[in-house]
Amino acid sequence: MEPTPIQAGMIPLALEGVDVVGQARTGTGKTAAFVIPILENLKDRREVRGPQALILTPTRELAVQVRDEAVKLAHGRKVHCVAIYGGKPIRGQIDKLRRGAQIIVGTPGRVLDHMSRGTLIWNDLWCVVLDEADRMLDIGFRPDIEKILRRCPRDRQTMLLSATVPPPIARLAQRYMRDPTKLDFSPEDITVESIDQFYFTVEHEKKFELLVRLLMREKPQQALIFCRTKRGTDRIYRRLAKLSKQVDCMHGDMAQTSRDRVMKQFREGKVRVLVATDVVGRGIDVTGISHIINFDTPQFCDDYIHRVGRTGRMGRVGVAFTFVTPEEGSELTRIEQRINRLLKRDEIRGLEAEPREATDSPQEEQKAEEEAKAKPAPFGSRRRRHRRAL
Repeated sequence: MEPTPIQAGMIPLALEGVDVVGQARTGTGKTAAFVIPILENLKDRREVRGPQALILTPTRELAVQVRDEAVKLAHGRKVHCVAIYGGKPIRGQIDKLRRGAQIIVGTPGRVLDHMSRGTLIWNDLWCVVLDEADRMLDIGFRPDIEKILRRCPRDRQTMLLSATVPPPIARLAQRYMRDPTKLDFSPEDITVESIDQFYFTVEHEKKFELLVRLLMREKPQQALIFCRTKRGTDRIYRRLAKLSKQVDCMHGDMAQTSRDRVMKQFREGKVRVLVATDVVGRGIDVTGISHIINFDTPQFCDDYIHRVGRTGRMGRVGVAFTFVTPEEGSELTRIEQRINRLLKRDEIRGLEAEPREATDSPQEEQKAEEEAKAKPAPFGSRRRRHRRAL
């Protein structure tokens, strides 16, 4: 099996103990790129009792996934890898740590909690990994990350993995890494070529009907439906659950045991349609996802990139649909500019948003422009055609 570009570039450097900043989109095998060198350089538990490697992740689900990947890549070796994160009783995690964990995978908040209790001590630590670093900063973990890094040994190896490297990430690397080697495997076209990307123009009140008819038309192997809010996620799930038993939902207000159950069933294919917030927008590797549906247009362009990145993973074919109301034309424009690519328009008969008719006379044209300044231009208008020409 051939290594992916980031694996081929990063593993040799990491094995030598070099600090590395690796930039690559999701679904390119980033986890193995840092887990394999850690496993190769681990010292025997009889020699070193304390944790030797720390991997920080933005979400609980990603912590569990990285832990599972490390166990799988260990190939039967007795490697003690522990995932620590909020939402689960801390007592059970303390018991596991006392038995001698070699690799810690955790979310920043819970890692700090253990450090303050004295159940995590870094005397033997030689490697720290910041996985999905841009996402951790997006959701406010920067102060926690800096506290953790300041208390880790200075002579450690540090690896930073990120889909994007904005200035805050660059400053973090400059402050806490030792002359890092930078590897950039992000393509100029940010979203993978194997993903077909479409949009629908639809009135807000017709979005659910469009969703049902789209699922009936596409018959996806597995679909991930993104909503903007937890309440919206629950509402769409309840309505879909009346039509199919293979539907579930996931968001940040759910108990961790429920989130674990849903992800397990989704990975096993028992759940065919998962309705979720952006809590699963990054880092979750479910290879069976064939369709992404943005029921709500994402507020930020990078959220679109990471949502769409849930399908078409490791070169597989995938398709993404985005529902856009007439008022959200500017959001669609920003997404297209960010990915340097035009989304293709799709339609289902009877559910199109009503376009405004073009005017002919100069007086009517001027009146239409004045009205357009007062409210967003609907799709199909002259402003919409001008946007496509940019």
